[in-house]
Amino acid sequence: MRTFTLHFPRDTEPGDQAALARAELVKDGFVWGAFLFSFLWFFFHRLWLAGLIVLVGAVGLSAILAFINAGELASTAALFLYALLVGLEANSLRRWTYARRGRPAIDAVSADSEEEAAFKAFGRALEQDREHMASMATRTVPAVLPRRNDPDAVIGLFPSPEPRR
Repeated sequence: MRTFTLHFPRDTEPGDQAALARAELVKDGFVWGAFLFSFLWFFFHRLWLAGLIVLVGAVGLSAILAFINAGELASTAALFLYALLVGLEANSLRRWTYARRGRPAIDAVSADSEEEAAFKAFGRALEQDREHMASMATRTVPAVLPRRNDPDAVIGLFPSPEPRR
């Protein structure tokens, strides 16, 4: 089973069904695209700062390896290990970027596939929305309206009470 985190858009109101369409599920685990394509994977997912950090790290590592005159085998092994690290931490950087943009993880779900995780996470979100709406309904509408003891009190928009018969 894999773990997924659910990220809602910023300023999502409880009960907002459109927010589910814009929600993001992020898998916890290795990302082959980030391993193979490095910073390009981050740029493709619009993770600009994280992609820039990965790019600067790769260029810096290459510069250090060239400066210390490391052998070809050592340079290849170091760059391979760096790509492995990027593949392992890509989704953590993705979650970090979402949290920095005001989309923190709302829920974590364990599932076998992304579709199953989406069903579970969205089902939980809808259940929480129903509970929130039910609690708001019971809090905002009092069971009995308070009565005023003043017989001449005006109800509505009329300037004065009607005369008594």
